[in-house]
Amino acid sequence: MPPALQIEQLSKTYESGFKALNSVNLTIERGELFALLGPNGAGKTTLISVICGLVRASAGTVRVHGHHWTEEYRTARRLIGLVPQELTTESFETVSATVNFSRGLYGLPKDPARIEQILKDLSLWEKRNSRIMTLSGGMKRRVLIAKALAHEPKVLFLDEPTAGVDVELRRDMWDVVRRLKASGVTIILTTHYIEEAEEMADRVGVITKGEIILVEEKNALMRKLGRKQLVLQLAEPLARLPESLTAYDLTLAEAGDELTYTYDSQGERTGITTLMSDLREAGVHFRDLQTKQDSLEKIFVNLVRQSQ
Repeated sequence: MPPALQIEQLSKTYESGFKALNSVNLTIERGELFALLGPNGAGKTTLISVICGLVRASAGTVRVHGHHWTEEYRTARRLIGLVPQELTTESFETVSATVNFSRGLYGLPKDPARIEQILKDLSLWEKRNSRIMTLSGGMKRRVLIAKALAHEPKVLFLDEPTAGVDVELRRDMWDVVRRLKASGVTIILTTHYIEEAEEMADRVGVITKGEIILVEEKNALMRKLGRKQLVLQLAEPLARLPESLTAYDLTLAEAGDELTYTYDSQGERTGITTLMSDLREAGVHFRDLQTKQDSLEKIFVNLVRQSQ
């Protein structure tokens, strides 16, 4: 069975000479939630636009469930749903009309029950007869998702779907995303809310300057690249670190009541046992300790810095 998306040597160079994508290779399996992270201008939206047929590629190929994106354009495009960043909707249309119209664009017969379920899942049912111009920004974002789902796509692109959406609406949307994923829909997500990717994604890809610099299973990425910290709450504040402890990667809090030791959790030795012994030798006692690990956001920032 072919993957949901197979992207090979995909490039995009604009007439100005700007290279937005540079030989991107990426495979996304069926049913996974893939988070694509990158700074502004990294190429995230260009990549999505090229895959969805909105921007013409300069080179490379894309296959959607095994269907070639240009040779089998209608079939490939029919399998894709896109929720864009921009709030692009017909302001004078009603919610129900615009969602039904999106389904009709793909030559599908009317399915009132299907549309009703989508609108209810997105808390839009009570607004179905409202003109889009009367809706809030968050509700308009929901309409975009409803339009993308109207033709029952197998691959769904969410390009910054929760930008400008309040916390409650964002939570509701992610409930819908979880249900879609559970039903077998492949989801590709770009987001500035990295905690969302950390919570939701199966795998993470990092793009910068039009190149994919890393693709990794999320938990493995955090284990591999995330530094761990041992935080010691001291029994008595220290004015400065004892000389015997300067060899360790220790940070003393400004108030002198907390020591933080940073170490590689994947290393053969963490050095914690030796540190504890040397702390006792130096007469430094602690009343509590805890461990912390880098978030996906810190890992992402470090990866981008390293690639520059």
